[in-house]
Amino acid sequence: MSEFENRIDLKLLNEKVDKIKTEARKALVGQDKMLDLILVALLAEGHVLIEGVPGVAKTLTARLTARMIDAEFKRIQFTPDLMPADVLGTSIFNPKKAEFDYKKGPIFSNLVLIDEINRAPAKTQASLFEVMEEKQVTNDGTTYPLDPLFMVLATQNPIEQEGTYRLPEAQLDRFIFKIKVDYPKLEEEFQVLHLVNGNFGFKQLSFIEPVINRKEVIEIRENLRQILTKDSLVEYIAHLVGKTRSHPSLYLGASPRASIDLLRSSKAYAAMQGRDFVTPEDIQYLFKPVVDHRIILNPEAEMQGLTTTEVCQQIIEQVTVPK
Repeated sequence: MSEFENRIDLKLLNEKVDKIKTEARKALVGQDKMLDLILVALLAEGHVLIEGVPGVAKTLTARLTARMIDAEFKRIQFTPDLMPADVLGTSIFNPKKAEFDYKKGPIFSNLVLIDEINRAPAKTQASLFEVMEEKQVTNDGTTYPLDPLFMVLATQNPIEQEGTYRLPEAQLDRFIFKIKVDYPKLEEEFQVLHLVNGNFGFKQLSFIEPVINRKEVIEIRENLRQILTKDSLVEYIAHLVGKTRSHPSLYLGASPRASIDLLRSSKAYAAMQGRDFVTPEDIQYLFKPVVDHRIILNPEAEMQGLTTTEVCQQIIEQVTVPK
């Protein structure tokens, strides 16, 4: 068998991805890369942080994704007075049984939209650590597992400072991608206005049809484990991420979790391109969204006006690409 012939059947995945993109275009304009990365994260079992100013379709995209996936969806609006029990659930005394019953919180779902995640204080942010990493909640010594499809889509506004809290590094590290959403181009905004003008049910997304179900997502995830990643490319990932820990402009480098996320997402992205093998280009394409939010510039680099995105590009250019 030739190296460039698929060893596993990617027909279901490619059909579903095409249908999802077609369906998404009914409501989403000019955000193809964001949609691609969300789909990659879904298949790679990761969580996504979407950052952008108000009104650039962050929440719409999260709701649209949930609408196209026939799975349970819940939304949590983060506010400064939100407590961990409001997210995870709490024990309530049952007088009939004379014991405490655990009432599960809204985090127990398949797709969870956390809107304005940076509005909740540190205590509530910390409550997400276990659930995002281990997909479980521990309450009063008992562990409650979440559904395998569990995924967090979180949004945040980078501009507004009043009533917001900076996300801790430990939480940022649990997001496979941080997607930065900019203003649409003028012609794209024309298209948005035409879409809204011609559809009075636009905000409810009632015209969007489910494309893929929970069982199909899990089946596709299982197949992705067979995507070929040569040893040289695995080492390439390690070199790229390792370079962030020795780069002179960085105070904090990326963790080993970033290497794992880059490997998993590269496999998912390759499969979405119709290939059952990973290429260096897949890794380079995903390196910035995987690493950008996990690294911190040192004071000297900040004074020079350097950005983490520019550092990521420097690292891609510095590390030798395997042949």
